[in-house]
Amino acid sequence: MSIDTNEVVQAYLSVRDARDAAKAQYEQIDEALKTDMNQLEQVLLEVCNQTNANSINTDLGTVIRSLAERAYCNDWDAFRKWEAEHPEYDLREKRIHQSNYKAYTEQNPEAGLLPGINVMREFKIQVRRSSK
Repeated sequence: MSIDTNEVVQAYLSVRDARDAAKAQYEQIDEALKTDMNQLEQVLLEVCNQTNANSINTDLGTVIRSLAERAYCNDWDAFRKWEAEHPEYDLREKRIHQSNYKAYTEQNPEAGLLPGINVMREFKIQVRRSSK
């Protein structure tokens, strides 16, 4: 069985181009719809604020006003100091910074796998268009 890789690459690029075009069209439509929804949400928020209501029932659905809260850090040095003084609280997420880990292992190949770390590797295919 002989496979013509030029034909496979041509088909791959055609499918990828079609996906890119569909995605661009979707994103353009979706952005306009998001803008419309945000404007309508602002109108409904104003109604809730004027009536001091956290929910409004209508024949078509219920409007719910809620308060979203998200913490962020603007002074890491101060936070780390507080954190060291209060070890009973675990306020940070635990994850490995992928690009920093990769840079460390490239600079320190003799270190091997770091304690407590597992690495998953898998092959992927990438097709680049030729620059004719």
